[in-house]
Amino acid sequence: MASFKGIFRNLLDRPGGVPLTPYQKVVKAAGERAERVRQLDELPRPGMADLAEFCAVAREAADRTLGLRPYDVQLLGTLALLDGKVAEMATGEGKTLSGAMAAAGYALQGKRVHVISVNDYLARRDAEWMEPFYAALGVSVGWIDQNSTPEERRAAYAKDVTYGPVSEIGFDVLRDRLRTDAAEIIVPAPEVAVIDEADSVLVDEARVPLVMAGAADPGNAVPEMAALVRQLVRGYHYEIDEQARNVYLTPKGADSVENLLDVELYDENEPGTLIELNLALHAHALLTRDVDYIVRDGKVQLINPSRGRVALLQRWPNGLQAAVEAKEALPPSEKGEILDSITVQGLIRRYPQICGMTGTAVAVSEQLGEFYGLKVAVIPSNRPCVREDEPDRVYPTVPDKDAALVEEIQTAHATGRPILIGTLDVAESENLAKLLQRRGMEPVVLNAKNDAEEAEIIARAGERDAITVSTQMAGRGTDIRLGDGVAELGGLYVIGSGRHASSRLDDQLRGRAGRQGDPGASVFFVSMQDDLITQFVPDERPPAADPDGIVRHRRGAYLVGHAQRVAEGVNLEIHRNTWRYTRLLEQQRELILEWRDKVLHGDAASRALETADPDRWAELPEDTRDETARQIVLHAIDTCWTEHLAFLQDLREGIHLRALGRMSPVDEFHREAVAEYKSLLAEVERRSLEAFESPEPDLKRPSATWTYLVQDNPFGTEWDRILRRVKNAARHG
Repeated sequence: MASFKGIFRNLLDRPGGVPLTPYQKVVKAAGERAERVRQLDELPRPGMADLAEFCAVAREAADRTLGLRPYDVQLLGTLALLDGKVAEMATGEGKTLSGAMAAAGYALQGKRVHVISVNDYLARRDAEWMEPFYAALGVSVGWIDQNSTPEERRAAYAKDVTYGPVSEIGFDVLRDRLRTDAAEIIVPAPEVAVIDEADSVLVDEARVPLVMAGAADPGNAVPEMAALVRQLVRGYHYEIDEQARNVYLTPKGADSVENLLDVELYDENEPGTLIELNLALHAHALLTRDVDYIVRDGKVQLINPSRGRVALLQRWPNGLQAAVEAKEALPPSEKGEILDSITVQGLIRRYPQICGMTGTAVAVSEQLGEFYGLKVAVIPSNRPCVREDEPDRVYPTVPDKDAALVEEIQTAHATGRPILIGTLDVAESENLAKLLQRRGMEPVVLNAKNDAEEAEIIARAGERDAITVSTQMAGRGTDIRLGDGVAELGGLYVIGSGRHASSRLDDQLRGRAGRQGDPGASVFFVSMQDDLITQFVPDERPPAADPDGIVRHRRGAYLVGHAQRVAEGVNLEIHRNTWRYTRLLEQQRELILEWRDKVLHGDAASRALETADPDRWAELPEDTRDETARQIVLHAIDTCWTEHLAFLQDLREGIHLRALGRMSPVDEFHREAVAEYKSLLAEVERRSLEAFESPEPDLKRPSATWTYLVQDNPFGTEWDRILRRVKNAARHG
């Protein structure tokens, strides 16, 4: 019997295995109350003890205030969210309204709710759009974005429901961690997080660190290094590995550089020159303008690879950022010491209750369960999907693929059918647009360079004769509605110019066609020379093409799928490894914050310093003692924590070298991090007492602070790369 129970439980826990029957019973009961609720002149503020009554009242409120009467499937999504699940709802099925009903339900339970989105635009749009609905239920709502003032933020967080992008909420949390006056704290204690585009926030951006920096100074990079690497020739001076994650000098390249600089590159006692050269070479050879970043308004702006947008405030680690700026002949941006940081995953895990919604959750159900303890409920669509998804069209080379792609677009465009083409990067979108223009077509391009106009561009993508070229459709947040007569033409035609490293991004692109039972079609064009193939299955020999130039052998389709699975596996392992290191840091942060809160909000500092030196305590004016003690201990905590972060960063940079001694890098990192944290506590006490006994304690803080996100360094740590260089030199020595 126990064995049978185990098997049955596993079946229930399979991806998307959350049973919908309990929710369906509630929805049916809500439907039976619809007519009675419709007759009410004034809607009551519903309680949450009776979920069917809540659903009936919420449905009527949405109908009266927004002109949107939720479908039964939207109520199913709402109930899944209220049950702490991730609801998978297809594009166009009304996730925004389901999320608002769930947020209102949590608020009516007396819980504070943050609706977390992927960008500023969606946060503001959804809050303002849903505000009449919330008001009808007696729930207040606010929103924040990157331009919100402290006063506006405080007012927004005071509402029952607050909408905001994940980065801004994280930055507010970091700012609050540095407050020295309890009255200045803005973000209330976390309670409920309702996460829009949950797979993007919880998986794609989970390991992105949000950083608070202080004591900003100009960055530095050596312009001469940028000029030097431009002279180097690939294949002679340097080579790039198959996955384009590493570039290394050949023996001839090392000799040339040493002669030009008159240095010994691999001198272990003087690694500075090698680090500078290494960063410049990576910036030159592996980071491409209009693919990995754009230059706008005299600044390097990174492109978020999962959304195709400019990643606001995001930057690489200081050295690589400065190297790219030197490459583009731009002044170096400011840098400073890290006062605190938190990963997106660490930020979300602060909330006692988490739920979310997205169109593609099942594909990442393993990660959602492993990292957040979340299960996925697959919500059926309101109407059956009749979209026709064609098999991939596979070609031997990129030029073959591009020629066929342009031909297909021209043929479809001649019928008047609207076409949405999803590309993999900015450069590809602009190149494709030029090719189409040469054929007399006028595409509209949506990429990181013009993402401010995205809502208007997407809204027109379903009109007759429209050709829209977009870098990524994930999280765009705007439905594509079909224009007059378009359904008769077959609906929206979605074409992918290549497979993404994540199948979810492909599915999100496909999902733009066929919303709410509309007709539509999708197809992906792939070549055996695409980066996905060459990076993740470089040793596989692709099959030959048929006489018409298309690869129809089943091995072609297999290689595409295999490469995508390898890429997804690599990203999952990177996520796991990052969390192994950051989990301990998050635990230490929680402990230090508990201590800091006792100092900030209570008399812990006063009691500690009075006990440590009662004579000095008696010398202080009675009306200033408590505040003086508080500021002294807070300063000691904050400076020691900053130094602790710097220590852990340096430790992480070199910890992998322990593997050479057959030790576990993660175990060694944890061992040293724990020991250092214990010494931190003693150091805080020592510095607090030293400052307390000083007639003029130095409690100076950074004159300015600023926030940014660190994009994962795609090439590993500095020491990873140096070690590879040394090994390569030894191998060819």
